Amino acid sequence: MIAAEKKPFEQIKAVTDQFEKVLVVGCNTCVAVCLTGGEKEAELLTAQLRLQREKDSIKGSVETVTVLRQCENEYVDAIAAQIDGSDLVLSMACSIGPQLIAERFPKVRVAPAMNTNMLAVVKKHHVWSEYCVACGDCGIFNTGGICPIARCAKQLLNGPCGGSQGGHCEISAEVPCVWQLIYDKLATFGLEGNLGRIGGPKNWSKSNSGGPRTMKKEGFEP
Repeated sequence: MIAAEKKPFEQIKAVTDQFEKVLVVGCNTCVAVCLTGGEKEAELLTAQLRLQREKDSIKGSVETVTVLRQCENEYVDAIAAQIDGSDLVLSMACSIGPQLIAERFPKVRVAPAMNTNMLAVVKKHHVWSEYCVACGDCGIFNTGGICPIARCAKQLLNGPCGGSQGGHCEISAEVPCVWQLIYDKLATFGLEGNLGRIGGPKNWSKSNSGGPRTMKKEGFEP
């Protein structure tokens, strides 16, 4: 899932204070799962903005609506009338949401209410950890199903650095060394010897280092 967190209220306020008609748009998928940008959070932010604007004697309105996904045109187009009637759309989706809305409605100003952090898994209640950077060339079969690019601070592809101590990363005693995890996992299959093979350089052209990526399902016309 894509994990994101709400920007500080003062940053949001500084942007929204410039506009008379503000529409807060929630997203009921990834950011709803991580409890930061779903319907409930959109309504809470809307109420907070209304109270602050009343206190500051700022005229205008703050309304809210939530769609299932802001990353798909059909859901965004369903609220076209509300978007067109606004001076500012404040998106509570990951960064894909406000970009799509800005593309679909070029005459309406759009601002993100969120900071998009990572592709993550749920580790425990209310805790998410980064497991993927969407590099476009997944090689975790060779590393025991563990991604060293997302989970190693140095993105090392051929074993641990000299800073790994006691199975932990040098950046923090609370961060496990991913290469220790990889070794332990491969050892359960009797494959730890595979780590002695030096892998070649990664093909980063499949990541966004080669520019914005497009994925098309073969056999289907857009």
